[in-house]
Amino acid sequence: MSQTSDELQESVFQNAIKNFLAPIAPFLDDEKVSEVMINGPNDIWIEVGGKIQRAQASFADEDSLRAAVNNIAQSVGRRINDDEPRLDARLPNGYRIHAVIPPCARNGTTVAIRKFAKVQMTFKDYIRLGAMTADAAQFLDICMKLGKNILVSGGTGSGKTTLLSVLCNRIPTGQRVIVIEDSSELQMSYEHVVFFETRMPDEMGKGEVSIRDLLKSSLRLRPDRIIVGEVRGVEALELIQAMNTGHKGCLGTIHANSASDALVRLEALAQGGDGQLSERALRQQVASAIDLVVQISRYSDGSRRLASIHEVLGFQADGTYHSEPIYQMGRLLKTAEGRLQGQIQPTGTLPSFVDEIEDNQIPFPRSKFSIVLP
Repeated sequence: MSQTSDELQESVFQNAIKNFLAPIAPFLDDEKVSEVMINGPNDIWIEVGGKIQRAQASFADEDSLRAAVNNIAQSVGRRINDDEPRLDARLPNGYRIHAVIPPCARNGTTVAIRKFAKVQMTFKDYIRLGAMTADAAQFLDICMKLGKNILVSGGTGSGKTTLLSVLCNRIPTGQRVIVIEDSSELQMSYEHVVFFETRMPDEMGKGEVSIRDLLKSSLRLRPDRIIVGEVRGVEALELIQAMNTGHKGCLGTIHANSASDALVRLEALAQGGDGQLSERALRQQVASAIDLVVQISRYSDGSRRLASIHEVLGFQADGTYHSEPIYQMGRLLKTAEGRLQGQIQPTGTLPSFVDEIEDNQIPFPRSKFSIVLP
């Protein structure tokens, strides 16, 4: 019986681990390790429980490490060479790899392999881990039911994709969802979902399919909701326009340190599009498109927690975006064990759509938004 392309790719990858990645194979098998970072053949680090530590492992030499990266690139149909010194790909087992080779990487071939949890997270898991409160989780659940457009913001490794997966799994049934990603990472169980993945250009520079291309196609495929794994280019303009033309409940992630930074970054990315919009018109579209910015952060103790939920209310006379925090991280206190104690709390501000919550007879009273007194 012949192997499918996926099975063949998995077989090639497993062979690469066995023959080329032997020094780090134990870390890839260890569920406690969430990321492996290689800064040249003799400098390997791993992330365990949100903390980075040096690993007692090394490759024989730079040639061995380079051979491993070349083999991985071939196993996933990508290339890395002097003309293309960077590799960004999803491995057959779902891990995400990024590599840079010399001379761009002065320490030697540099690699980061990010692992994703095999078990699908839920709001209950976030509550159990202290990453958010039950009320904050319920509020986000309500926002998904009401079809609010949500931008998940955070830094690298803060858990944006994991949170996006949780939100996607709270989409009400009976809708057609289209997911667009550079590399498929979202863990989503839904009855009617279409997954799209970008394609790199071939050696002749042809055949590239970008997120923007797939977004344009998705608009012609009758989506109810569009999910963009990461907004990081001119596709931002298409997403904004989709949100403003009847596609409620769209979601995406973006790299930013705060809600206000996320909106400014989204605007900056959209400016690279060819919409010929004035600055004021673009800002108005951004403010109208995004209902909520959910900020997730990684803290000094290695924990990943919800930092804030802001509602976007338009933009102000001075040209800045007007957003109000509905929930925000309270005071964090360090315990004797070095852990941070504290949770996201309501700010006392009612969302502008509180009437919509009540009209839909959702049991979430206004008192849930009141400030919690110590």
